[in-house]
Amino acid sequence: MRFATGIVAALAVLIINAQTVCAQRGPAPVAVAEVVQKDLASGQTFVGTVLPIKRSVIGSAVGGRVAEFPVNEGDFVKAKQPLAQLLTNTIKLEVAAEKAELQLRKHELEEMENGSRPDEIKRARALMQAARAESEYQTKRRKRLESLYARKAVNDDDIQQVVSESIRADEMFEEAQSAYQLAVEGPRKEKIDQARARVAMQQALVDELESKVVKHTIITPFDGYVVAEHTEVGQWVNSGELVAEVIALDQVDVSVQVLENHVPHVRLGMEVRVEVPAIPNQVFTGKVALIVPQADVRARTFPVKVRLKNTITKDGGPLLKSGMLARAVLPTGPQQSALLVSKDALVLGGPTPMVYVVDPAADNKKQGKARAVPVQVGVAQGRLIQVKGDLKPGQQVVIRGNERLRPGQDVVISEVLSPDAEPKSKAIDIKG
Repeated sequence: MRFATGIVAALAVLIINAQTVCAQRGPAPVAVAEVVQKDLASGQTFVGTVLPIKRSVIGSAVGGRVAEFPVNEGDFVKAKQPLAQLLTNTIKLEVAAEKAELQLRKHELEEMENGSRPDEIKRARALMQAARAESEYQTKRRKRLESLYARKAVNDDDIQQVVSESIRADEMFEEAQSAYQLAVEGPRKEKIDQARARVAMQQALVDELESKVVKHTIITPFDGYVVAEHTEVGQWVNSGELVAEVIALDQVDVSVQVLENHVPHVRLGMEVRVEVPAIPNQVFTGKVALIVPQADVRARTFPVKVRLKNTITKDGGPLLKSGMLARAVLPTGPQQSALLVSKDALVLGGPTPMVYVVDPAADNKKQGKARAVPVQVGVAQGRLIQVKGDLKPGQQVVIRGNERLRPGQDVVISEVLSPDAEPKSKAIDIKG
């Protein structure tokens, strides 16, 4: 009994001390905005699931043995980052051999395109001149012997030998002359085109092998998180076999099923309030990104996806995770009068959402007391959100400084803002 009495006394002392400290500190400075009244469509809550906007089940384009698998489930990966590396020793040797062959083909083409060297032309000219001299000599010798043959001074064998040597000298001269002309003109255009074709064919072969090397490195197509592993180092994977699964969570979709009599009120681009029970102290706002025009014929419901911008926490993980339960409030009825407050006025985390209304002092409108008012939250409209509770249009609710207030605490209004005022500091979205 004495122990319980002591606890009560200690608590009383603590409360008195806390009130004394608050009184010593004076009224808390706050920024306020008015409660506004507008016509809004009535809303209804639909249960949904948080889904990634992109999901890729990545397979191997080629068969091979896994040499490296540097990622684990839960890791964040950048676009084009390797997920797995297959062995490439043999194919790299083939690439090296084909590249050497390509260099040979290129040098052959270069040799043809450069034409004959000056020394080669000079040598061909010298051979042609020597052949001309020999041809002229044999022609003169033939004429002289033919003159002698007419006078019966030489026999038939001698004249036949001279004629043969003269013809041979003429042919040699024509051959040397043609060789010199070819040396001057260089390779034929058709030969150069053939060499270019051989280079192109070899280049295509090298590109094909290098493409195979690239395919041995399995990469992720976008920034995201690894959510499944389907292989391990040392395992053999066949072409098309799964390696890993990656999802993108910089934005997420909340997928809900909307009844057919409600879906006509839903429009693409309209703002939607989303609650995630796992994160009770935060209200999310997204936009309708997709209305699938095909109903589930058994339930007569249409899939609707609300897209939200996700927040990456300081430890690098996404705040909204795939598979989380969510509730989206969609407008499903006719226009009706509603009270709206700034989203920043909501104080979450307790049994029910609430806002702090400033009841002004009789002698000073800038000072007053903070009164906690429990509310029910409805549909969203930009920076405003529908609330139901003991509120009236024109009342001032705290939108900055409310996170540290206590019911009945003295406050001083430091700033009066518009209901749709942007917050001073926003959560930073970090993509990885």
